[in-house]
Amino acid sequence: MGLRYKAGLLLIAAVVVIWVTSAEVTQGIFTDYKQPFAVTYLGASLMVIYLPIAFIKDWIYRILKRRSQCINDDTHPGIGSPLKYIGGQQIFEIEIQGSLNRKDSDLDLSEHQEGKPLVAKQGDDARIIRPEKEITTKEIATYGFYLAPLWFITEYLSNAALARTSVASTTVLSSTSGLFTLFIGAYLGEDSLNIPKVVAVFVSMAGVAMTTLGKTWATDESELNISSGERSLVGDLFGLLSAVSYGFFTVLLKKFSGEEGERVDVQRLFGYIGLFTLVALWWLVWPLTALGIEPKFTIPHSAKMDEVVIANGLVGSVLSDYFWALSVVWTTPVVATLGMSLTIPLAMVADMMIHGRHYSAIYVLGSVQVFAGFVIANLSDWFSKILGL
Repeated sequence: MGLRYKAGLLLIAAVVVIWVTSAEVTQGIFTDYKQPFAVTYLGASLMVIYLPIAFIKDWIYRILKRRSQCINDDTHPGIGSPLKYIGGQQIFEIEIQGSLNRKDSDLDLSEHQEGKPLVAKQGDDARIIRPEKEITTKEIATYGFYLAPLWFITEYLSNAALARTSVASTTVLSSTSGLFTLFIGAYLGEDSLNIPKVVAVFVSMAGVAMTTLGKTWATDESELNISSGERSLVGDLFGLLSAVSYGFFTVLLKKFSGEEGERVDVQRLFGYIGLFTLVALWWLVWPLTALGIEPKFTIPHSAKMDEVVIANGLVGSVLSDYFWALSVVWTTPVVATLGMSLTIPLAMVADMMIHGRHYSAIYVLGSVQVFAGFVIANLSDWFSKILGL
């Protein structure tokens, strides 16, 4: 378990906290401003701010690299010159090169051995010897163009579900994305399919099912709102569809980014996703309104609501989505997706502490199973070695 993998797990924990908080805030926004499209469009479009940040970062890096090269040239004036005069004597590199190419050299490389590394490759170290080529800015923009509609659909379906169901219901249904991520990832060759991972997914899914069947109640029944039996079937359908598109997006992000995100600048990629959302997806409000899925578009009626919507977009979408993307490329799609299932027990604890809500034994046991699935997924390779799978 490398340093990046551990950092990815920390990012998953941070994203879980941010997403639970943002979901509560978003549902509070929908109480007075029920516009899922506007909230989604603003949150996704705000990611465009990553583009200038990425370009400024690259500009500073190039300046520092140029200065470092100048300092090295001044410190070691002989480096980089084929022929230098030192103390009136010439150093001929041609002579040195000729001595290395002599017929009687101690190391005789055959025609098939030339160009091969002299150090033997063992295990995972082979990936270090041939790193994947970093893609160009144009290719990153192309990936952003492909991923922008998929990400917008994922975010919109999630927000549409929040507008029609409870936070708990949306969280539970979104957590089923682990199942879709596993099999889509295995089909596209982005994740290995072994027995411990399959067990982890089904343990987590069983926990999700148990939390769905489990009962919740609060001291103040009015706090339950629509979660006490008035759950919308359409909202649940949106939550499930969001889980499917989320799993597909997660696998594609890993595929484009490489093993550890070395092929793509994730910050720039999300900047292009925000740019294409801002420029090309605004018109979707018309067909959604015509179909009756989205209410007639309005702007927030108060400056305070404007501030809440923008702040929630910056933290709940721009910051958390970037952290989540890094966790995907630094760990695996399955681990990152199952990690998001931790929102269920966290939401449960938060409701117990803030709202005094109570949960049945089935609900609590289901939350424990969700966490157990996350642990098993992270230790899947260890389980495979121990059990000889």
